[in-house]
Amino acid sequence: MTPAKPKPAPAKPTQRPGSTPTPPVRYISPDPRDPVGPPPPGVRNTGQPRIPGASRKPVPDTLAPAGRVIRPGTTPTDTTGRINGVSRRGDSLQVAARRRGQIESTIAYTAKDSIQFDVTKKVARLYNKATVNYGDTDLKAALITVDYGNNTMTADGRRDSLTNRLIDRPVLKDKGGLYTASNIAYNFKSKKARVSDAVTTQGEGYVSASVIKRLPNGDINGLIGRYTTCNLEHPHFYIQAKNMKVIPGDKVVTGPFNLVIGDVPTPLGFLFGFFPTPNKSRGSGVLIPTFGQAADRGYFLTNGGYYFAPNDYIGVRLTGDIYAGNAQTWGGFGATADVTYLKRYTYQGNFNFRFANRPGQQILATDALTTSQVYIKPPDANSFWITWSHTPVPKPGGGRFSANVNAGTSSYNRINSFDARRLLATQFTSGISYSKQIRNSPINYDLKLSQSQGTDGSMRFILPDVSLGVARQYPYQWFGIEPGGKYGSLYEQITISYNLTGSNEITNSVPARTLTNGLPLLGGSTTPTTIPLRLGNAGRLLRNSRNGIQHAFNIGLGSYNVFKHFQFTPTFNYGEVWYGQRLNYSFSPVAQAVRIDTTYGLNRIYSYSTSASLNTTFYGTVIRKGTHKIQALRHKVTPSLNYSFSPNLTQRDNVNPTGANILTSPTGQPLLLNQFGGFVTNEATLNQYTFNNFNNFLYGTPGGPLQSQVTFSLQNAVEMKVRDPNDTTGLTPFKKVDLFRNLDLNLSYDFTRTAFKLSPLSLIFSTEIAKKLALNGNAQFDAYQRDSRGQPVDKYLFQASPTRLLRLTSASISTGYAFNPTTGKKKSVVPRAVAPSNDPTLGTVGPPNLYADYVDFEIPWELSLTYAAGYSTIQVPRRPGDPRPPLLALHTVGGTGSVKLTPNLRLSGNFSYDLASQTFVYPNVTFLRDLHCWQITGTWIPFGQLRGYGFTIAAKSSLLQDLKLNRNRYAQFQ
Repeated sequence: MTPAKPKPAPAKPTQRPGSTPTPPVRYISPDPRDPVGPPPPGVRNTGQPRIPGASRKPVPDTLAPAGRVIRPGTTPTDTTGRINGVSRRGDSLQVAARRRGQIESTIAYTAKDSIQFDVTKKVARLYNKATVNYGDTDLKAALITVDYGNNTMTADGRRDSLTNRLIDRPVLKDKGGLYTASNIAYNFKSKKARVSDAVTTQGEGYVSASVIKRLPNGDINGLIGRYTTCNLEHPHFYIQAKNMKVIPGDKVVTGPFNLVIGDVPTPLGFLFGFFPTPNKSRGSGVLIPTFGQAADRGYFLTNGGYYFAPNDYIGVRLTGDIYAGNAQTWGGFGATADVTYLKRYTYQGNFNFRFANRPGQQILATDALTTSQVYIKPPDANSFWITWSHTPVPKPGGGRFSANVNAGTSSYNRINSFDARRLLATQFTSGISYSKQIRNSPINYDLKLSQSQGTDGSMRFILPDVSLGVARQYPYQWFGIEPGGKYGSLYEQITISYNLTGSNEITNSVPARTLTNGLPLLGGSTTPTTIPLRLGNAGRLLRNSRNGIQHAFNIGLGSYNVFKHFQFTPTFNYGEVWYGQRLNYSFSPVAQAVRIDTTYGLNRIYSYSTSASLNTTFYGTVIRKGTHKIQALRHKVTPSLNYSFSPNLTQRDNVNPTGANILTSPTGQPLLLNQFGGFVTNEATLNQYTFNNFNNFLYGTPGGPLQSQVTFSLQNAVEMKVRDPNDTTGLTPFKKVDLFRNLDLNLSYDFTRTAFKLSPLSLIFSTEIAKKLALNGNAQFDAYQRDSRGQPVDKYLFQASPTRLLRLTSASISTGYAFNPTTGKKKSVVPRAVAPSNDPTLGTVGPPNLYADYVDFEIPWELSLTYAAGYSTIQVPRRPGDPRPPLLALHTVGGTGSVKLTPNLRLSGNFSYDLASQTFVYPNVTFLRDLHCWQITGTWIPFGQLRGYGFTIAAKSSLLQDLKLNRNRYAQFQ
C-alpha cells in the first residue's frame, strides 16, 4: 500500500490556495555587509542572539520546497523500489500492455454533483467540486469538460449568486507548478495550456497575468503580468510588466516594469526585470548591492557581489563595498569573503574575512553647533578581521579537529563593528587544535595553535603547543604482582601519571629590560615596547620568542581512613623543565653595569614537592514531626586541611648564580663599587644581589625558596525539604530547596614567611533567593592591624584595643533576574527549544552570528536585569585637589528585554549603567514591525561614540532581500 502524501496546510481565507507561510521577520543588522538571507540547510543560528526576543529555533530555509532538501540533479525515489507505489518486477503486463491513442495513462475523475457522458462526441462533463487526475496533472474546478476526441480538457469556475464572486476557481497542478485561474484549457497531446486570469506559484513568488500560455517544455508566456512574493489574493505589492516569460524553477524575465505598492503605481522600475525562482534548496547568483548614506562616509553601495554554491556542502559569498565620501574626500572601500560548509554527521564551520579601507584622516572634524570633534579618527586606513569556526562531530576512537579563530587588526572592531560584545571587548583569543585518544592505550595527545591579542596592539602566538598524557597507571601490574595479599591495600593504591607539555611562544610585546636586584643593565630599558607586525620584523619577533618543554610526574600514594571518619591522602610530585637556552651574566667594571649573554644548549631544571590532605564530611539535620510545609533542614559541612611542602631550590648554581660569583673577577677580585667609590668585598653583601639564568622564560624556574604552608577550607551547603503542593500522586511529596548552594571559607598559614604569615580569610557564597533570582558574592577579611597611613602592621587585630578579629578589605556581589521564565504554567510562558543566555549583550566574545536572527512574536515580553557592586578599602594615592573615590569602585546595573506592543510590533533594548562613573555603556533600542510581506527594523543608540539611529524597510522574502530602503544617521558608520 502506498503511503498517503502529506497534505499542505490549508490556506487562510485571504491567502492564495497552496500558498506557503509568510516568512518570519528577520533582524537586519546595521552592518550592511552582514548577510540577511538563510544559511545552507541544517545550519543554526550560532552564538548569542544580537537582540532580545529572537527565536532560538533553526534558521528557516525558505528556498527548500516543502521543507525538504533535495540534491540538485536528483528526484525523490521510493526506497522500497516501487514507482508510484507499484512494483515493476514480476509484472507480466508491463510488456503486453501498450498505449492506444494519445492518452498515455489512466484518467481518474470525480465530481460532487454529477458526471455526464456524451459517447458520440466523446465528451465528459463534471459538475461541482470536479477533480481530474491524469499522470502528473491534477485539475480541480467547479466545471471540467474532457474532450477525448480533441484531447483537450477545459475548466471553469462558477459565480456565487449572492456575492457575484467567482468561487471554486480552476486549480491546475503539474510539473510546471501550481496555476489558479478563471478558465483553463489544456491539450493532452501537445502539452500546451491556455489560462485566463492565471496565478502560478514559482518558488517563493507568485506570477499572475490576464492570459498566459504554457508551452510543452513548461515555459510560460504572459500578457500584462505581475510578480510578487505576497501570498494574499490581493497582494500588498507587485511588480507589473506588459510582457513576461517564466521558466519554472529558474527565473522570471520581464520587459519594462514598475513597482506597485498598495495599488499605487510608483516610478520605481527599469527597462527589464530578472527575478530568480529556484526550486532547489540552494543556488548561485549575483548579489545586488545595497544603496545607503553614512554620516561620515557619504553615499555608499555595499554587500554587492556573487554567491557561489558549488555543491550541497559549501557556499561562498564574495561581496564588496564602496563609499563616495564627504567634503571632497573619498570614503574608502571594503570587501568580505564568507565561506560556509557543512557535512552532516562529520563537521560544520564558517570562515569569514573582512577588509576595510577608511580615509586616513577625518572627513568632517566638527558639526554645525560645536567645535568638538564628532568623528573618530581611524588609527589605520586599512584594517581586516578573520573569523573561523570549525566544529567536528565527536566519534569514538577518532581524532578531533576544531578551530575558533578571532584575529585581525586591533582597531577593526572599534571602528567597524556594531556588535556590543565585539565593540566593548579588549581581548580576543583564537585556537586551532587536534586531539586524539589512542585506542587500547592510556596515551592521548593534543596539538594546539593559539593566538591572543588586545585592542592595545599586543599580540601573542603559541606555535605550537603540544601535550602528551599518560593516564593513571598501577606499578604493581608492571611487575606481575597479583592483587590482594597482606600488603595489597598499600601497593594497590600507588599510582603514577605523566604529562608532557611543550610550547613555543611568539609575541610582539617586549618587556622592560631591568634587573630585579637594582643593578644597572647594559642595553636595558625601563618601559615595555611593542614590535610592529610586518614582514620586515620577522627576525625581531623570532628573537623575542620563548619556548620550552615541561614534564610532570604525579605519584599517588593512596587514600587511608584515619580516626574512623577522616580521609588522609598523601601525594608526591616530580617535574622537570627543559630549555634550549640560558642567560649568562657578567659584570663590566668600566660601566659598572651587568651584561647579559644568551647561550644555547640543553638545560634541565628539576623540582619536587609533596602534599597531604585530611578531610571529612558531616551533616546536621533537623526533622519536623507532623505535616508541615518545611519538613526538614539539612546542613552539610566539608572541612579540609591541606599541607604542602617543597624544599629550598634557590642555591643551585646552574639556576641562581650567587652575587659573589657575578660581581667578582675569575681570580676573586671585587668589581662592584659602593657609593663612596670603594670596592664591595663583603661576600654577604654581594650575595644580596640575586640572579636567575632563566629569568622571564616560558615556564619560569620550577622550584624556589622553601615552601611550607597549611591551608584550611570549610565548605557549607544548607538545604530544605519542602512539601510539594502540586504533587497529586504521592510519588514525590517533597522537593529540595537550596538555601545556600555554597558558603566556603578559605584560610592559609605560611610557615616560611617572617611576617604576615596568615593570609586573608576568603569567603565565597551563592544562594537562590527565588526560582530565577540567584545571589553570588565574595569577600576578603584581613586579620592584621593598619597604621595611620593604611599600611599593614605585623600585629593581629585581636592584639589591639578595642579587640577585633577581622577587618573587611574587599567585597563584591552580583545578582540577576530573568522575568517571564521559559518554564511554568502561566499563559505568558512560551516554551523554547534552547534557553536564552544569562548575559546576551556583554557576555564573552564568541563566534559571530553572521546570519539574521528571526524574531519570535509569540513571546509577549521578556526582561533580564543584572546588578553588580564591589567594595574595597585599598588605599589609592591621591594628589591634593583630587576627588575622593566612590565607596563602591564597582557599581553597575543593566538589563535586556523586549515587549510585543501589538501583534505585529516588537520593541527590544538593552542598557548598562555605571553608577560609579555615572555613564551609560552602549545602550540601544530596536523596534521591529511586521507588515506581512514587508518589515521595518530600526535601531537607536542614544549615547556613545556610535550614537545615532538607522532603520530599514525591506521585503521579507529572501528572493527580494535587496528590495529595501536604508536610512542611517550614525556618528560613525562602517
